[in-house]
Amino acid sequence: MADISCDILVIGAGVLGLSVAAELRARGHDVRVVDPGGPNASSVAAGMIAPAFESVLERVDADRAALLRDAAALWPEFAARSGLSLDTRPAEWRGPDAGEVAEALCRLGFPASAAGDRVTAGSDGRIDAVMALETLRGGLGAGLVVAEARSVVSTRRGWCVETTAGPIETRQLVIATGVAAALPGLPPMVRDLISGIEPIAGQIGRTEAPLTDRVVRGAGGYVAPVSAGSLIGATMVRRSRDAVPDPAESARLIEVAMRLSAAAAPEAVEWRGGVRGATADGLPLAGTVGTGLHLALAPRRNGWLLGPLVGRIVADGVEGRPRGSHATALDPLRFSPQAG
Repeated sequence: MADISCDILVIGAGVLGLSVAAELRARGHDVRVVDPGGPNASSVAAGMIAPAFESVLERVDADRAALLRDAAALWPEFAARSGLSLDTRPAEWRGPDAGEVAEALCRLGFPASAAGDRVTAGSDGRIDAVMALETLRGGLGAGLVVAEARSVVSTRRGWCVETTAGPIETRQLVIATGVAAALPGLPPMVRDLISGIEPIAGQIGRTEAPLTDRVVRGAGGYVAPVSAGSLIGATMVRRSRDAVPDPAESARLIEVAMRLSAAAAPEAVEWRGGVRGATADGLPLAGTVGTGLHLALAPRRNGWLLGPLVGRIVADGVEGRPRGSHATALDPLRFSPQAG
């Protein structure tokens, strides 16, 4: 294959890598994305864009809740620009703890309505993760290089990435490789950042039977509608790269889904597992880490929610713009000794 050159290269076609590419392309940049294809952690997800209930589940403070709320506010424009369809039906929390959840939402500034054992959060929606990935990848056209990145080399112009499809020369490089090991040739400081990402394994189930007409959450799990059936989830196993679904957890999640939806047990559930990355403070590594080098990694459980925000922050770094809102909170160098 002939050598490829581009202005900006993104390695990784999960939600963060594709969000970065979409933002940069919208700003008129020459961007290519290299990815081997196949399932990734972003496809093993319910596509929650849920700042309210995620804030309650994570027991965050007001500043973190504001970050998640602002990230969600970027989605309507990003979706319209990218040809994505948002499900804006308000999500519900169901269970005997509904009153406590409603109080927590109010303390964090989220509008919520409570009735009996149910709380509705109008700010929370979702997107079909699998369909969204397909749409974002399709929007790249010839800018998508189906190959595996093997190593990187710093050059006078920028970077050269060795791939199974041949070398790719680029001025700016964005690393969005999920929980994969650091590519050989990256600077030691960047390798250390990547090696410090904690893997978190999880599983999600899909049924052919529709169990609910909206996202329903509660203690222990959730059930969400998709184009053909429903999703049941999800687990989070820290410090694990085992993506094989656990039968015991599958049974527990089905029980939770039946309780939340009041539906009959599905005849069959297809279970899938994935591994996502997390940092010590639960926020992604998003931004510049060196000349022409940027990271978009480790969103923990909120990759879909944070995708457009990460895309904007990384794009600002590529263009050398002043930091926008929340860039400091996601700065990859916040864990370095100098930042301490």
